[in-house]
Amino acid sequence: MIESDRELSAMVQELWDNDVNRLKPGKDYRISLQGKAGDSMAINDNNDGAGYPLFTFVNENIFKKETFLGKQNLQTFLTRPQISTFYWKNLVCFQIAHKYLVEKHLSPKDETQFKEQLYRIWFELYARRGSSRPDSSGFEHVFVGETRGGRTVIGFHNWIQLYLQEKLGHIDYKGYSVNANSPQPDENKHILALQFSWKNGIKPKGSIFIGVSPEFEFALYTLCFLNSPNERVKVQFSFYDVEIVCHHYNQKHIGTTYPVLLRYQKPQ
Repeated sequence: MIESDRELSAMVQELWDNDVNRLKPGKDYRISLQGKAGDSMAINDNNDGAGYPLFTFVNENIFKKETFLGKQNLQTFLTRPQISTFYWKNLVCFQIAHKYLVEKHLSPKDETQFKEQLYRIWFELYARRGSSRPDSSGFEHVFVGETRGGRTVIGFHNWIQLYLQEKLGHIDYKGYSVNANSPQPDENKHILALQFSWKNGIKPKGSIFIGVSPEFEFALYTLCFLNSPNERVKVQFSFYDVEIVCHHYNQKHIGTTYPVLLRYQKPQ
């Protein structure tokens, strides 16, 4: 691992250690992996590896916490000072990320200017491929999900959106994804590669964190976006070796970003 990745890994470990709103698998939520997803990209096919939903239980009391109240609150954090105070004082992940980025001269020290920078990266609209008007943003793509041509799901890398949409009957979980080089999934890992359909579209292969807080993901992906010109960075934290894929759009906005689990060091 190169020195810059070691340094970033140390920061990600600090974010992980301070993610006080992270859920515990088996206690705060339970998932059912079932079988491996097939190779078909059809919504209705006979290779569906899962006959039941992915989530079997989530303690919905967590959704009463300010941090889990969705896009509106994260966007409000960046635009309304009176609400921003709550986030800045209570969500340590933001403070950790900001301190590191200032030291690396990647972000302004002034909090207002930093929030403006985050807003541009995550919420400013741009025209994605195939669109003639600015109707997409990094946040919509990663945390909410989009469709291309009405048949292919793009983005959609957030477990909370996945759970809520599955609860509404809009998600058909088709099984986990695994290849010869990736670790076998299990219900206790916080990263999962999977296949699912959403409404009328199919996500052939997606990868998501499960159970982590929105502020952890938001801070982690921001760090990687601003820190890595290569759009892929390998980090080590907790029991995980992970590649964070973070594609830029015009070097100004997040195009997409998600985790890929490379190795899992099983706890003793």
